[in-house]
Amino acid sequence: MRAVRILVVLVVILGGLFVLADRLAVNWAEDKAADQIRTTENLPGTPDVSINGFPFLTQLAGDEFHDVEVGIADYPADTGDGKKLNISDLKAHLKGVRFSDDYSTATAHSATGTALITYDELLKATRSEPTEVGPGINAKVTGLGDGGDGKIKVTLDVTVLGIDLPQPVQVLGSLKVKDDHVDVTADGLPDIAGRELAEQRLRAITDFDQTIKELPGGVKLDTVRAAKDGVAVTVKGTDVRLEPQA
Repeated sequence: MRAVRILVVLVVILGGLFVLADRLAVNWAEDKAADQIRTTENLPGTPDVSINGFPFLTQLAGDEFHDVEVGIADYPADTGDGKKLNISDLKAHLKGVRFSDDYSTATAHSATGTALITYDELLKATRSEPTEVGPGINAKVTGLGDGGDGKIKVTLDVTVLGIDLPQPVQVLGSLKVKDDHVDVTADGLPDIAGRELAEQRLRAITDFDQTIKELPGGVKLDTVRAAKDGVAVTVKGTDVRLEPQA
């Protein structure tokens, strides 16, 4: 019986040491991967990386990790015109991930994710100067917000013959993804100061789009929807590759 007890104690100790070694190894790998992703994507801060599944060491031996999560607080996305659009709270879920030996590159069979574009960031895509929408009538987009049911609310400041209207004009719009663009289209156009305005002129300011290029690993925009704090975005991709930029 004493021998059995000794054996049980040894098994427990060895099991504990294995778990400890496994957790130490995964923590080291997560930190290493996070540092490399920061460098690869030129991020302003270090992302959060979680390599899920246990044991980690058996996944390491097989050269493939089943489930990896990456969280990026702020991602400066290219807008195609030399400017950047900040994408907040980007959370990516990668499946079938392989890292290079030095963790400088990573590939994944597939990736899905969510992110947020704040209304202040998206407002940069609108016209910055007042635009004539009718004889003596000028309008400018001054705010974006949640219109409910996934709609975006576009707020216009309007002047008629140089006099500001006492209340802003608000228009509800629909959001959609078209290639690498987020498109905003007004569902309907209001009468301003009792006048029906030329639709083309008014839509020149109520309708707009924002280009978003070169998301991490080449993932693409999937869906967009207006939410409380901004436009909620989903992304997806296959054969995703994170590697140093040239």
